[in-house]
Amino acid sequence: MRGSKTQRRVASPARRQTANRRRPDWFDRLPEARANLTQGRLILVWAILVAGCTLLGANLLRLQVFETGFLVRRAKQQQTKYLRPFVPRRPIIDRNGNVMAIDRPSYEFYAHPRYFKRPNAEVAAKLAPIIGQPESDLLRKFNADKSGIRLSTEINEDVAKRIRGLFIDGLELNEWQQRLYPQQSLLSNIIGYVDHNQKPQAGLEYSFRHILEQSPKSVRLNRTGEGVILPDGVPNGFINQDDLRLQLTIDSRLQRAITPIVNEQVKAHGAKRGLVMVLDASDGAILSMVSSPSFDPNKYYEVNNLSLFKNWALTDLYEPGSTFKPIVVAMALESGSAQMNDYFYDSGYLEFDGWPIYNSDKGARGSISLTQIIKYSSNIGMVRVGQAMKPDTYYSWLERIGLGQKTGIDLPFEAIGQMHSRKTFVTSPIDRATTSFGQGFSLTPLQLLKMHGMLASGGKMVTPHIVKGLYDSDGKAYWEPQRAMPKQIFTPKNTRAVLRMMEQVVATGTGRRASVSGYRVAGKTGTAQKAGSGGYIEGAYITSFVGIFPVDNPRYVVLSVLDEPQGQAYGGTTAAPVVKKVIEIVAGVEKVPPSKSDAPKPSQ
Repeated sequence: MRGSKTQRRVASPARRQTANRRRPDWFDRLPEARANLTQGRLILVWAILVAGCTLLGANLLRLQVFETGFLVRRAKQQQTKYLRPFVPRRPIIDRNGNVMAIDRPSYEFYAHPRYFKRPNAEVAAKLAPIIGQPESDLLRKFNADKSGIRLSTEINEDVAKRIRGLFIDGLELNEWQQRLYPQQSLLSNIIGYVDHNQKPQAGLEYSFRHILEQSPKSVRLNRTGEGVILPDGVPNGFINQDDLRLQLTIDSRLQRAITPIVNEQVKAHGAKRGLVMVLDASDGAILSMVSSPSFDPNKYYEVNNLSLFKNWALTDLYEPGSTFKPIVVAMALESGSAQMNDYFYDSGYLEFDGWPIYNSDKGARGSISLTQIIKYSSNIGMVRVGQAMKPDTYYSWLERIGLGQKTGIDLPFEAIGQMHSRKTFVTSPIDRATTSFGQGFSLTPLQLLKMHGMLASGGKMVTPHIVKGLYDSDGKAYWEPQRAMPKQIFTPKNTRAVLRMMEQVVATGTGRRASVSGYRVAGKTGTAQKAGSGGYIEGAYITSFVGIFPVDNPRYVVLSVLDEPQGQAYGGTTAAPVVKKVIEIVAGVEKVPPSKSDAPKPSQ
């Protein structure tokens, strides 16, 4: 048995030789192949490492050399924050210091019933008397939704304090600054309003936004990588709030007294709208500017008629009609084309290029003086006055008095008057004729007020304005706007002469309803047909009256305009009574002493 096992374990030499002959060649080369494979793997690994290092080096070069500036900027953006601190807008006050606009904290109020730890009915019962909403409505809202229920957008600070005092989970108050207008609609056409996003949309809020906003520049703050602001990076005076206020020339006492007069007149005559302005011709200050209808800037979002947002005293054009006649007479006197003792023939009718021109009463008065032309508002007499001036000289005077130009008032969106080109005016007799009695061109009520201001100021053209400047709480001036120096247009002698003519209008002419006891008042009526596309609108008129007082020491100009009064409406019947009442108010508020001399005797 042992021999047989040994025989199986050890093969004979012949057998081993036979086995070697059956082994393939590649088997003998296997160790060499394995060695080559290992070497190739090493080369591949080294190649990958070299390539990776090369790419990393290239990227490092890109970052450190080529993109250094970009990365520095990105780092600064991540490490710094530019924050514009919110500071309330500066208040607006009238000439006497009464607040017209001011910022106050307000809150948006939300409810999230899912976080209530009390029954919905109990929360509704506690909130209802505080926010002034029915308990049943609140409960219905709480049961209808689980979160984000807006209950109010304007919760004042006192109400917010009471809500916090309830200590009810699920109630949210978000603070924001609300612009408050304590006088409601009193100055809305002047001040404008600021919307819910603190964006000024009209009036002085818009045109003086750079003055009313106290912190226009952003502040740079440092922060960590997690976005936490570092306290050591907060600069001194981060919130720089002052006590400066934008003061106006408007007198709220006048504004408040005149507003119901305008409202009543608009209603009485069924007019679309009405307007009254009071100008201090000594410096161009607007003391009052009332338009009706108006709106409450605290509730601007309730306005359906968007035209209420504009101040039509300086945005809407119209033909002034006869209120422009005294200006033309002043131009004729100043140019030397007419003299005070000149007479002009009123034939009652003229025709130019097939266009007829009549007096408003269709009458003819024959030879009449300049005073009578103004007193009776003779269209034909005014055409004769215009014809006395050379066409080119006439047009130059229209430019000189500012026709077709802005007044320069500090309110936004002022319109430019419209007039014919020099070539058309000089070559067209009908254009020159109609211009003489206030038709064929258009201007704004404010532009007409400015022109009559020249008659009241002794011929000086002043810039009408609303803003007096920035003043602190002690009344010390911090900033005052720089305005153009008054420009002498007419001589005092000629303006006094024209005022005496206009005084006859009030004494015994078409403006008798503007007469004020104890004061010498000069005035002029105007009744102009409204122009439309392609002609005049049948039955649509704008009536107006301009008054200047006191004639012995002229200073104040009052203009009243009614847009489309109904019925037999004229400037002397609709607008003159308004001016009378306004003059009485202005005389009392401004403490204007009665005229020392009596009104002139009626001229024939």
